[in-house]
Amino acid sequence: MGTTIIVSFLALIVGLLLGFIVHKLTAQKNISSAEAEAKKILSSAEKEIETKRRELAMEAKDKLYKDKQEFEEQTRSRRQELQNMEKRLLQKEETLERRIDSLDRRDQELQGREDKLEKMQRDIQQKQDNLDSIIEEQKTRLEKISGMTSENAKKLLIETMTNEARQDGARLIKHIEEDAKENAERKAKRIITMAIQRNASDHTIENTVSVVQLPNEEMKGRIIGREGRNIRALEQATGVDLIVDDTPEAVIISGFDSVRREVARVALEKLLTDGRIHPARIEDVVVKAKNEVDLLIKESGEQAMMETGVTGIHPEIIRTLGRLRFRTSYGQNVLQHSIEVAHLCAAMAAELRADINLANRAGLLHDLGKAVDHEIEGGHAQIGADLANKFNEPSSVVHCISAHHGEVEFQSLEAVLVQAADAISASRPGARRENIETYIKRLKKLEDISMSFTGVSKAYAIQAGRELRIIVKEDDIKDEDAILLAKDIAKKVEEELEYPGQIKVTVIRETRAIEYAK
Repeated sequence: MGTTIIVSFLALIVGLLLGFIVHKLTAQKNISSAEAEAKKILSSAEKEIETKRRELAMEAKDKLYKDKQEFEEQTRSRRQELQNMEKRLLQKEETLERRIDSLDRRDQELQGREDKLEKMQRDIQQKQDNLDSIIEEQKTRLEKISGMTSENAKKLLIETMTNEARQDGARLIKHIEEDAKENAERKAKRIITMAIQRNASDHTIENTVSVVQLPNEEMKGRIIGREGRNIRALEQATGVDLIVDDTPEAVIISGFDSVRREVARVALEKLLTDGRIHPARIEDVVVKAKNEVDLLIKESGEQAMMETGVTGIHPEIIRTLGRLRFRTSYGQNVLQHSIEVAHLCAAMAAELRADINLANRAGLLHDLGKAVDHEIEGGHAQIGADLANKFNEPSSVVHCISAHHGEVEFQSLEAVLVQAADAISASRPGARRENIETYIKRLKKLEDISMSFTGVSKAYAIQAGRELRIIVKEDDIKDEDAILLAKDIAKKVEEELEYPGQIKVTVIRETRAIEYAK
């Protein structure tokens, strides 16, 4: 038993020893393997470090080479700039030296001229002294010969020279005025002709009556109605006169207010289309016709603004402007006339470098007062100016409106252009007309006004009353007086007559010299 235990113990010890030996051998093997691996890693790291070191060294060399090249390039550029600056400085220095030399030469020349001038001044002074002594001697001799003192002779000479100077001045002034008038008239004709050519209009005179065509003669009886109640209702509702006469298949609408006349025309055409004609129906149709005409008035005002390019006008002024479509002056449609005046004003303002927008706007609105002049007392120019001022139109536009008939003194070039364009549009052929009785009376009145002035021998109204030629007595009227007479006659014509366009007043003075050879 004891032996077995010992054997077992020995076997255990031997096992432990064998295990220890095996473990030690294994550990040594692992250590050797680890050392080999460590050496391998260390060798790889050393190789990688060497590679990195070489790369860094190469990069440092490249950067150093690039920096060196860049530095050399900058150095060359800077050196070139310095050389250029040095050249420019040398050039400036040479230029300054040349200028200094030139100034020195000029200084010498000026010094020489000053010396010459001083010498000339001394010579002139010496001659002046000699001349004064000679004049004094001559004056003494003249006083003895003429028996007049020098003061009296001086006064006589001054008076004579003054009279001669006045005559020469008058002739020169007259020549300058004639030359200025000729040039101004030529330029004005060119500008006006150009403006008229650009804005040629086909619009001619209009009538103050409207004619409504009927489908048949039986409609006349229906329009009149039983005991005339239909025609009376229509006249009362529209404020116009309906003329039913022998004109075949037509009814004439007559009225001074063209807006009412248009309402009556539209209403009558609606009644004829509908066929129901009685007082109650007439009232309803007239109300609808008024609404249509109001809409047409607004559209006409807006269309006028579009044609002229004017913007920013108050809606009430647009409506008032549209009413001018149904207003005529001597047969000329006032809205078309206003559009034409606006175009003319703009064209002339462009030529004269004036305010084109102001001239265009004032030309469109210049006859605004004619739309309401039958409702408000006063001239249409002032009425239109007040209306424009009421609705915040610029003061410059208000002035052009109030001054376009000369009732207010002109304060701007645009106001003059509005007056000129108004006259051009009104006086062009076919624009206006007047009846024969008024025409004859106006011609006679023109001649009577001319004959009322002293010194007038004969007076003739020619060119349909657009020119007044006056022959004066040469013994009573001088050339200078003829100019004043023409102005006085023109002023009196403006005050006493109303006429379309303008009237040219020409005073003719004829001097006849007769002599007989014996």
